[in-house]
Amino acid sequence: MDLIDTHQHLILRGEIGYDWTHNHPPLAKNSFTLDDYAQLTLGKGVIGTLFMEAGVNDADYQAEARLIAPMIGSFDLHGQIASCRPEFDQGFDEWLSLAPSLGIKGYRRILHELPDDLSQSEPFRRNLRKIGKAGLPFDLCVLARQLPLAIDLIRTCPDQQFILDHCGVPDIAGDGYVDWAGPLRQVSKLPNVICKLSGISAYCAPNDATVATMRPYVDHLLECFGPARMIWGSDWPVVNLRSQLGDWIDHTRVLLNHLSGAEQAAIGHQNAQTIYRI
Repeated sequence: MDLIDTHQHLILRGEIGYDWTHNHPPLAKNSFTLDDYAQLTLGKGVIGTLFMEAGVNDADYQAEARLIAPMIGSFDLHGQIASCRPEFDQGFDEWLSLAPSLGIKGYRRILHELPDDLSQSEPFRRNLRKIGKAGLPFDLCVLARQLPLAIDLIRTCPDQQFILDHCGVPDIAGDGYVDWAGPLRQVSKLPNVICKLSGISAYCAPNDATVATMRPYVDHLLECFGPARMIWGSDWPVVNLRSQLGDWIDHTRVLLNHLSGAEQAAIGHQNAQTIYRI
């Protein structure tokens, strides 16, 4: 199963700020570069990547995209999913207009650490519709408890393609299957959203990011979205919080090995090529 990694972060310490990493020892000190990623994925079937904005300090989010843009084309990096601030009208149109010159294939605004009402504001939704009008997808990063808010947001932006990051962030360590599974099914009924198989190992308990632990969650994703509406991502280096990149790739193959070759190819790389226009 060839893979296009649609969620590959870089942490380029000394260039821009990553204050959020200070609370996560595996990420708190080192840089995580394209060269590091290339070494870790050698022989692992990764045929391309998309850089995913890495939650940099607010003052640096545009600088991050400009820093990444010259790297596109190296190590099979096909483009980037850049950060944006849809809650503010000022400067939004100008930032959106720079997408072609910066190799931007989509946008994201991390919502799981922000006030719930941020995505409910009219400016936020109006500007999301502009992203959709530009033909670009929006990665939606919310906690499981915020999935009802996500449903409301998705319904008000019917022409915006959404990608639900990290499987809707189930609280696997806290045995949160029931609280997650119902709302996730409701999300899956909306036609303009697909799901990203990424990040769930980080929500497992320490030393419990195993195939057996993750399988009920992945099986539910497959039941709800089906292979035609799923893509794959590594969430490297955040994956290091509970596992390692190579382990997550290996676990992915086991978790999906009951699917047909065509279904595995759809999740592994073909859907990503369509959604992000690779």
